[in-house]
Amino acid sequence: MINGIIVINKEAGFTSHDVVAKLRGICGQKKIGHTGTLDPAATGVLPVCLGSATKLCDMLTEKNKEYVAELLLGVETDTQDMTGQILKSKEVSVTESDVRRVCGEFVGNYNQIPPMYSALKVNGKKLYELAREGKVVERQTRSVTIYELEILKLELPVVTMRVACSKGTYIRTLCADIGEKLGCGGTMQSLKRTCVGIFTLEDAVTLGELQQLKEEGRLKSRVIPVDSVFGGCPVLHVAESFAALLENGNTILPSQTVEQEIHKSQWVRFCRPDGSFAGIYSYEEEKKRYKPIKMFLEKE
Repeated sequence: MINGIIVINKEAGFTSHDVVAKLRGICGQKKIGHTGTLDPAATGVLPVCLGSATKLCDMLTEKNKEYVAELLLGVETDTQDMTGQILKSKEVSVTESDVRRVCGEFVGNYNQIPPMYSALKVNGKKLYELAREGKVVERQTRSVTIYELEILKLELPVVTMRVACSKGTYIRTLCADIGEKLGCGGTMQSLKRTCVGIFTLEDAVTLGELQQLKEEGRLKSRVIPVDSVFGGCPVLHVAESFAALLENGNTILPSQTVEQEIHKSQWVRFCRPDGSFAGIYSYEEEKKRYKPIKMFLEKE
């Protein structure tokens, strides 16, 4: 079994579930999960977890993300992107200065209303399912953070922008909100995700390229180790005589490690005596021991 992360450069037309299904065929294993949905029309970075790395899925969903989006001003759709029905069209009379000023106003925290065409659930039903039934339900606003919004190209009525944002941010909704504030409306014309946490497009491979690597016997060359996600965490190795504690996911004393070090304020990567990664621990000050946070015990 392959244990690790493969960063897929998702092509338009594929759902995140499609990617997982195709990867199961390419990799020949069932234990695969994606790290959060990317709209079918969107392209770009989709980290996929295999084997023991599936325990990372919820952790990677929490990571900040970066996108390049095209905002088309003067058009409003029911999906907030160009896959939907056009609801309104307006002449765009705003200036480039107006666009730059309004876009700048969205940097920082802002309250966003999730779109009806999304996978969020209300009373156990996904919003997009309700939307397809012609229903519109009240959605609670969510606080999101736009860390950076850089205009890459301004050829009105199209605005190309790079957006670095917190988890849970809908770029479609950001586009619609910018258009609304400009008074002409707006919708997302295209979207490419360029970064999820530490993973970028430079790390990514298309499904076709991955299939080719498999045929060449080089599939594992694109597998990123699980512990790469925790690159900023210190490393401890359990002493040989206490290796069974680690394999069973037990607590471990500093004296039971090779280094015999105490790291109080951050997670620690625990490794076996042979150096292979086993799990993430944190130090309990009161009990003077390391306790497991999440274990990744499967070995190839």
